[in-house]
This record gives sequence, C-alpha cells and structure tokens, in this order.
Amino acid sequence: MKIQESGENYLETILILEQKNGVVRSIDIANELEFSKPSVSRAMGILKTAGLITMDKNNFILLTEQGRQKAEAVYERHCLLSRFLEEVLGVSRENASADACRIEHVISNETFEKIKSSLRLHDSQQEAE
Repeated sequence: MKIQESGENYLETILILEQKNGVVRSIDIANELEFSKPSVSRAMGILKTAGLITMDKNNFILLTEQGRQKAEAVYERHCLLSRFLEEVLGVSRENASADACRIEHVISNETFEKIKSSLRLHDSQQEAE
C-alpha cells in the first residue's frame, strides 16, 4: 500500500521519538508535530489499518516490521539529503533540513542513489585531504 507524504512524516516522527524516548504515545506525536490530538488519532488509525503500526495495551505506538522499514527509509533519505544539501552544496543547516523534508517524499530512487554516491565520493575526497 502506498502511503501519502503525511503518513511518511508520521512514521518518521514515530521512529525519531522512539529513538529519543524509548516509547511513543499519540500525545508525543501531537506535541512534536504541533498537530491536534484528533488529527494524530485519525492518522494513527490509518497507519494501523495499513499494517504500519500497532498499539499495545498501554496505548504505546509500535512500528510493525513493514512500518519500521518505511520509517527508516524515509529517515535515511532525510538525513542524507540534509547532509548533501548542507555539506556539498553549502545550504544552511536550517534550510537543508527543511528542504530535505520536502524532497525526501518525491525524489526518485535513481536520483537518491546518485546523491548517495556523490556524498560517498565527497566523503572520500574529504578524507584524502
């Protein structure tokens, strides 16, 4: 099932909050994204129906294997794109992160892999210096 950009953002946020706090609740997501609790609850229902999250008896949100794979892929794109924009192109950290947030959802796999290769080349050139 293809999920929309907003769904990818929720998954990425769940992953980041899980890494930061260990557990994730809807209120944590609402606070992080500055969304209303009803909006987050609706989105969690959609992600649950899609098989990307589950909720335990304490209402903690857990990524399924499929949800984790998707969240990690989106987060990897975000991190690499941010780094590429900032380190290779010289974009400010704030703008690099904001732009990566938008680009990560629409970039093709081919272009992403080329950017990844370019970043590896950039890193090896930096090490050689």
